[in-house]
Order: sequence, then structure tokens, then C-alpha cells
Amino acid sequence: MAVKESYEFSNKIAGLKPSAVREILKSTSDPEVISLAAGNPAPDAFPVESISKIASDIFREDPISALQYGITEGYAPLIAELKSYLKNKGMGEDYDALIVTSGATQIMELLTKVLCNEGDCIACEDPSFIGSLNCFRSYGAKLCGVPMKPDGLDIDALEELLKSDCKVKFLYTIPNFQNPTGYTMSLEKRKALYELASKYDILILEDNPYGDLRVAGEDLPTIKSMDTEGRVIYAGTFSKLIAPGIRVGYVLGPAALVSKMTVGKQTEDVHTAMFNQMLVYRWMKENDINEHIKRMQAIYRKKLNVMCDALDKFCPKLEYVRPEGGMFVWCKLPDGVDMLDFCRTAAAHKVAVVPGTAFLPDENGTTQYIRLNFSTPTDEDMVKGIKILGELL
Repeated sequence: MAVKESYEFSNKIAGLKPSAVREILKSTSDPEVISLAAGNPAPDAFPVESISKIASDIFREDPISALQYGITEGYAPLIAELKSYLKNKGMGEDYDALIVTSGATQIMELLTKVLCNEGDCIACEDPSFIGSLNCFRSYGAKLCGVPMKPDGLDIDALEELLKSDCKVKFLYTIPNFQNPTGYTMSLEKRKALYELASKYDILILEDNPYGDLRVAGEDLPTIKSMDTEGRVIYAGTFSKLIAPGIRVGYVLGPAALVSKMTVGKQTEDVHTAMFNQMLVYRWMKENDINEHIKRMQAIYRKKLNVMCDALDKFCPKLEYVRPEGGMFVWCKLPDGVDMLDFCRTAAAHKVAVVPGTAFLPDENGTTQYIRLNFSTPTDEDMVKGIKILGELL
């Protein structure tokens, strides 16, 4: 019997393309390839020893809870700890609720599921995180890009969009060390953004995976901390604070929305892994989080300096804005250089970078930018890879 060769996919998935980042990462399995394309945290920052001890303690003291089903909302002690943690950062009102998710990307998916019908508009930064953009696309949402500036999204352009016939269901933003640009939204723009959201009655999805990775400048308040009307949904994660493999995130938002997201989660994974939630809870209780963050920041500061010093030395033709934190540097190629051809040529010379088109809300858009990651490669590989890029330029 012949093997079936073609399949008819649903309208929601047929048009989705593989993540350009993931496709590029496949080439990095070659040990000779220097990857400046990853989006992974610095391995040196993982608290391996404390996690190992906690894991052992859990299976010695309470193995059944770790291995059994839990409730969809999450592990109760972790929820209480997170509410206290966020309250100290000025977040969480009486009308808010919190649930634990399987990473932060699930939050984007759940909110889109409960709010959007096909054809509804989601405003997002242009460029923005490919994982979230693909999530929105999978529900048939129309992506309306708002141009980025070094101090955050273009507020005037956003207002023009909100004035238009395109009814925006919510705005998606990464205000701290944005992926892919590394830009940070200024305090003035955070306030202006919330005022616009109130004026035009839209919701804000604030994604903050990189907030703890600040290496320069002053901490800025979250947009959620400014929320007095129940219009900001805050997405948090332990992927950068602890490790991405544990897949624990959390969402804080208006209870009516979070309640519907909980129902949506029940159709997906029932609940986030109990062992992982218990591990995160004990880690928060047994460790000095601020000291851990300082140690992480020292690691990231050193690696960012290595990348920027190498760019200045070997790639003077590349334009970039030095980020104050995060994991990425957004570099503009000289006019006249074909961006996609440059990425392919770099790959042929065993250096992987991400083409900027991967992050555009408009899949047919063009850009001269590439994204470089400084958290994952070794310092030696980083310098070597950037030197090769400079020679190619």
C-alpha cells in the first residue's frame, strides 16, 4: 500500500511558516558553526547547585505531590508567593488574579484564544518576538505593526492606528530590552501608552521576560504597576531568572480575563507540571533572589561588553544602539547589502545570525537589520564570529 504523500491542513495552520530562528538553529548542530542566532539564556547563570538540592529534597519529602495531578490555576503556595513578589513591585489589585502557565508563550496563546476571532486586529511592536507573532497568526488575527524607536514604540503612530477603522483587541509590548531590538521603553512612553489605552479602551499585554537582565541604567516601573482600570495583562516567566527548561510562567491580570484563560488552559495541558512548580516555589523561598539577579547581571554585562567591543572593532559598518540589558543586539547592515544574502553567506562561513525579516508583523516586509545574541556563545566564539562578519562586510 502506498504511503499517503499529501495532507490537508486547517486554515489556521496551513499559512504558518517555520520559525526562522528555529530553522537557523538546526544548522548550529554542526559543532563548527558559531551561533550568534540563539535566544537562550547564559548557561553560566543557571543556579544548578540550588536546583539540584531542591529537586532531591522534593522527591525525598513530598514525591506524590510532585508526581500527581494539580489544579489548573497552579500550585497554591507558588501562587501566594508570586502575588507577594509582584505586590512588592507595585503590581496586583483587588480585581486581579494570577495563574501559573507552562512558560510565557502560553499566555500569548491563551489571551488570543479568549479575546480574538479571525480577522481581529492585534497591535504589536514592529519588529517583535516571532514566537508571539506566530501565536497571534495561528488564530487568524490581523497584525498591525507599530514602528519602534530606541526609546520604545512610536506613540504617535500607535494613536493613528487606534484612530483608524482597525479595531484593536489588544496591544502586545515587550517594554524591557525588547526582542529583537534590545530597546527599552522610556518612562514617559509607558505613561503615554497607558493613557492611550485608556482613551481608546484597549487592553495591553505586557511581556517582561528580560526585566531582570538589566546591566545599565535605572529600573523602570512596569506598565502593569500603572494599571488602575484593569486593562493590563502582565506576562512573567522563570525562563531567564532560573532556567527555560522548567517551563514555568505566570499571568497577572483582571480576574474575569484570567478566569477564561484558565478554562482555555484546561483544554491544552490541564496544568503546569507540579514538580516544576514546586521546584520554583522552594527556590524562591530558599534563595536570595536579589543576590542571584546581581550575579546574573554581572554575567550578562560582561558578555554584552564583549559583543559591543568586538562590533566596534571588527564591524564599524554595522549600526546599532547599545542595549541596557537583555540578550540581543539589533544591527543595521549598510545600504546596498542584501540582508538575506548576507545571512546565507555568513552561514556558509559557519556563523549563524537571524535575518530581521523573521520578526516583522508583515511577512512580506523588508529590513536591513539582523539580530545577534550575546548570552549563549562563549566569549571566544563571539569575538571570532563577529570578526568573520566584519570580513564579509
